[in-house]
This record gives sequence, structure tokens and C-alpha cells, in this order.
Amino acid sequence: TRPKRDEALCALLWEYKDRGKKGYDLTERFFDLIRSRFTGLKIEGSERAGQDILMGNVFSNYPNPMRPVDFVIREGKEVLAIGLARYDSDRGGAQEDDRTGQYHTAVDEILGYAHKHGLRTKVILLNDGPGLLLGSMWNDYSKLENSHVGEILVVTLRMLPERLTLSWLRNKKAKK
Repeated sequence: TRPKRDEALCALLWEYKDRGKKGYDLTERFFDLIRSRFTGLKIEGSERAGQDILMGNVFSNYPNPMRPVDFVIREGKEVLAIGLARYDSDRGGAQEDDRTGQYHTAVDEILGYAHKHGLRTKVILLNDGPGLLLGSMWNDYSKLENSHVGEILVVTLRMLPERLTLSWLRNKKAKK
């Protein structure tokens, strides 16, 4: 209905036509890998599009019950891992500082709760996509993983078979 064609607007709309699809593909493949590799564990969450899991539904007395996470890995009733998954496209690094800053806040909150309650719950940060090619972004993820050695795991789908093990998931953390 516009009198003139607007190439910039068309380009923006085209860019967003498949928005989220790569992230949905990522989580679906991750869920499939977890189920095939760890048959005794249960993974919960939205495999594709859907609502996030709220931490108040994972732990009844969680101090920030509205904190959204993407998946939970359990062995029986015990929560072994809480996970956040993102497909980082390359937008010139636009999401870089926001993503790792948000992750740092969430990780500190989740692990603080786990330490306070003597849980062995860990955090998995599943990321994939060309945005990780930004060296500074990958360095930020590495720093985050090293901020809680043995309690945070940063993985891509390709890294998953080598890095995510049952012994890492079950390992009891040192008390903080």
C-alpha cells in the first residue's frame, strides 16, 4: 500500500522472516543429542518454539522465580544442570556484550543458589552460530566458564560429545 518501494524496509523484513529458526534447530538437535547420549537422564524445556522454564518452577524457593532458562537436565528428581541456549548470528557484534553480561548475571544467581543449598547443579551455556567467530565474544565465554571452574560449561553442538560427560554432570562441586 506504500506509494514507493522501500528497499531498506524490505531488507529488514526479509532478514527477520526466519528469525528464531536457527535457534529452534539448535535446541532440537541438542535435546536429541542429550537423549541419545544420556539415556538415564531427563531433559526438560522447549525443543523448538515455546515458553521458557521459569526457575521458580524448578526450585520452589528460588529467589528470582521469574528467571527464564531454556532447559533443565535431571537425574531422577535431582537437577544436574540448568541451561541457556542461543544461536548467535553475526550482527557485527551487536549482541556480544549484552549476551555475556546477561549470562554472567544468570550464572552467578543460579550457582549462588546451588551453593547456598548444597546442590551439585551446574550451568550449561549452549551457543552456536557465526557470532562466535568474534574472538572477543569467545574470550568472554571462556572467562565466564573459568569464573566457576567445573560448574559452567560452554559448548557448541560440535563440542558437545567431547566436553559434556556424565561424570561432569554428576560431579559434586567443592563447597564455596
